Amino acid sequence: MQTYQYQLLVKSDDIDALEHVNNVRYVQWVQDAAEAHWNEVATQALKEGYIWMVLRHDIQYKGQAFEGDALLINTYVTKSEGVTSTRVVEISREDNNKLLVKATTQWCLLNKDTKRPTRLTPELIELFD
Repeated sequence: MQTYQYQLLVKSDDIDALEHVNNVRYVQWVQDAAEAHWNEVATQALKEGYIWMVLRHDIQYKGQAFEGDALLINTYVTKSEGVTSTRVVEISREDNNKLLVKATTQWCLLNKDTKRPTRLTPELIELFD
């Protein structure tokens, strides 16, 4: 299983009235991680032919992050079959590796032109193995 990782610094506009990262921001980061991973591994032809649509998010909030915190974003695909792919995104504090958020998202592959579900090819599945 291929893991994609990058760092993120929590900014003031990520913070809510409770003075920690807003849960909506985490959802955006989950989507951003999937997109970044796709853009890193997919060929231009694949990007021109396919897009991904979220079917379901399951997010577990395990801790809090605050302005100025350095975070590690890790993402990987656990299952791909038919027209769907299951991706995990883990967000941890960089200083102590404490897991703050674990999200599991089911994605559906769409033909970019028709916007209709399309089966994952072996080439697509291999991108994330």
